[in-house]
Amino acid sequence: MNLLSIQSHVAYGHVGNASAVFPLQRLGVEVWPIHTVQFSNHTGYGAWRGQVFEAGVISDVLEGIAERGALPRCDGVLSGYMGSADIGAAILDAVARVRAANPKADYCCDPVIGDVGRGIFVRPGIPEFMREQAVPAAEVITPNQFELELLSGHTVTDQADAVAACAALHAAGPRVILVTSLHTRETPKDAIDLLASGPDGRFLVRTPRLDVALNGAGDAIAALFFFHVKRTGSTAAALEAAASSIFGLLERTEKAHSRELLLVEAQDEFVKPSKVFTPVAV
Repeated sequence: MNLLSIQSHVAYGHVGNASAVFPLQRLGVEVWPIHTVQFSNHTGYGAWRGQVFEAGVISDVLEGIAERGALPRCDGVLSGYMGSADIGAAILDAVARVRAANPKADYCCDPVIGDVGRGIFVRPGIPEFMREQAVPAAEVITPNQFELELLSGHTVTDQADAVAACAALHAAGPRVILVTSLHTRETPKDAIDLLASGPDGRFLVRTPRLDVALNGAGDAIAALFFFHVKRTGSTAAALEAAASSIFGLLERTEKAHSRELLLVEAQDEFVKPSKVFTPVAV
């Protein structure tokens, strides 16, 4: 499998492409990363160095890949945080070029907008771009609960609300949805839910809540879920594999008291998770 991943990148630590690329490679995927930024470290440290690339860089790098005759072999495009609407437009142009070369290629959009407790943390215009252009263009999306509510216009207090919100987003275009962190009235305080919705049904996985809040975890699970959807064609199987792997990664990171995801140390979790969480239909 060949996947094009257009995301931010850091030299130190693991967010964006630095979080998504290695797990995919460990699973045997040939990844073609295009970086939208090159920073020393993620911005959560409060200080960083590096450069934000202009949208034209994405198009230029993609053109070079196209000149190698590779686009017909591209099975999908993955995107995450978009620093500007111009970057977003360049990503959608890349998706269109890949689809023109390979109509079977899929687009997975992690619609990064904000989070519960933090609110919207992207630049003005990005939420509208996600809702009006990126999400309708995608086959797979991976919002958190805050983004699910914002994009669907549904307030989510219970599982039925979450299912209704997913239905509203399916109507906008995406075939498969993974809600990466869900807290409803049915969720115990010591747990976290993940909900996946696709043409084969709606499925829930509940894992123990870990005392971690790590940058890059969403980037990793979006990549893993997209791969497993492509590999299996099953929403439930993709949810089980991605949720189990990310829990193993986070548990290993928590035990080490690490501020950065231990992607390399925990790499076997991507291939054979130490704990498997079986989805239930909802």
